[in-house]
Amino acid sequence: MNTIMIYDTTLRDGTQGEGVSLSLQDKLDIARRLDDLGVQYIEAGYPVSNEKDEAVFRDLKRQPLKRAVPVAFGMTRRVGGQAKDDATLLALLAAETPAVAIVGKSWDFHVTKVLRTTLEENLAMIADSVRLIKEAGREVFYDAEHFYDGYRANPRHALATLRAALDAGADWLILCETNGGWLPEDVAEVTAVVAREVGGKLGIHCHNDGGLAVANSLAAVRAGATVVQGTMNGLGERCGNADLCVLIPSLELKMGMTCLGRENLAKLTDVSRFVYETANMLLVPGQPFVGPSAFAHKGGMHVAAIARDRHTYEHIAPEVVGNTRRILVSELSGRGTILAKVLGTDFEADKALQQKVLKEVQRLENEGYQFEACEASFALLVRRVAGRSRAFFDLDHYSVAIKKDDDRPPVTEATVKLSVGGQSQHTVAEGDGPINALDAALRKALVPVYPVLAEMHLEDYKVRVINSGAGTAAKVRVVIESHDRQGHWGTVGVSENIIDASWQALVESIVYKLTKEAEKSHA
Repeated sequence: MNTIMIYDTTLRDGTQGEGVSLSLQDKLDIARRLDDLGVQYIEAGYPVSNEKDEAVFRDLKRQPLKRAVPVAFGMTRRVGGQAKDDATLLALLAAETPAVAIVGKSWDFHVTKVLRTTLEENLAMIADSVRLIKEAGREVFYDAEHFYDGYRANPRHALATLRAALDAGADWLILCETNGGWLPEDVAEVTAVVAREVGGKLGIHCHNDGGLAVANSLAAVRAGATVVQGTMNGLGERCGNADLCVLIPSLELKMGMTCLGRENLAKLTDVSRFVYETANMLLVPGQPFVGPSAFAHKGGMHVAAIARDRHTYEHIAPEVVGNTRRILVSELSGRGTILAKVLGTDFEADKALQQKVLKEVQRLENEGYQFEACEASFALLVRRVAGRSRAFFDLDHYSVAIKKDDDRPPVTEATVKLSVGGQSQHTVAEGDGPINALDAALRKALVPVYPVLAEMHLEDYKVRVINSGAGTAAKVRVVIESHDRQGHWGTVGVSENIIDASWQALVESIVYKLTKEAEKSHA
């Protein structure tokens, strides 16, 4: 079994993506999660570019990573200069990392048009820079920028740049598909030529402009590359880099390579989502392997088949990469979906009830409800249709008032009157907005009777306009996510009035919590 080294450049190349910004602490936190994941190399930044990256290397020196090798990234010396005096190279040495990455030009077009120098000087720049770093005792990655385009334009010079780096002591030759426009078979062919005519330890670095960064990386591995560069979640400039969350399991599970090992592979989904959260980015639902929808089943036929054997519609077991299987409820559902949701109860044998639930789901979704992310609302729906729901309180009325003066922030006040435990409760509370105020007033009325609600908290609040063509009279769908010490759940409300839709979702979140506790006490 072959071993493929994983070189992560999320903290450097990944931060070049639009909308990606990481603080010093963000970078350090991500580096330690990558280290725990088992990544062999972590490119932590470009020390000459900004003070934050310099601070990253200082902190990693004070508190070293446990397993991963930190890498400082920089460029070859300037045209006409000397390596020993070059500010970039001196900054790389000052970072004191065990490994250094040096990027140089492979495409004659860039040499003459961007660097505005000769091909001979370009070779000297590469050799001088690699030699200086290598003589300082560092492991050297030579990143051959635009290598594949350079090879297409001038194969003799492109190969000469690799030989210059190798002869100067480079440990790794990284072939960069920088513009992201190549096809896998062409990448494989050129990589094989390099392996045959230049030798050395080869790596691959692909961008995703053609949507083929992972495919091109896998093709290069088949042709001889033994280190792959990429970023978590494919972050990076333009369309991003090769997504390590797809590349690593493809190498391990599809090609039989060893990258992280099975135990660490199970951490992949968690690390992926940590990076999204730290970068303040939304998850990509359909991201292969680690996305929330990667193992989500919606169609009734699919769910029925999955219930018999997961291999029918899953290429791997989700837990292998730390993900989970989800059964979605929608108007496309059949009895198999309903059965999967209530398996383990006496609903399993009641096909008539299953059909009633399915019809109610279809009716409500036609009105704008959606139960895919709102399993708590679905669970309550099943109980209502089965005649097993419980009224924990009865609403008399609620009202919301917002007072706004020109020179002060708005003040929101909510009033709730309801009957609970045989007593009438009339409570008032202020909040940051109408929903926050309603939540506070409702809890003020309910917690004395149901103290368990004190451990429940609202986690997220989302609003979606359903029929935008109706303008300000459009229906809205509100989804509220809540959690307690045991888990989290979602509830949904729909109305032309955003306050009423929010109230529906808010009440269901509380009723679901109380229902769970009541059923637990009678179990």
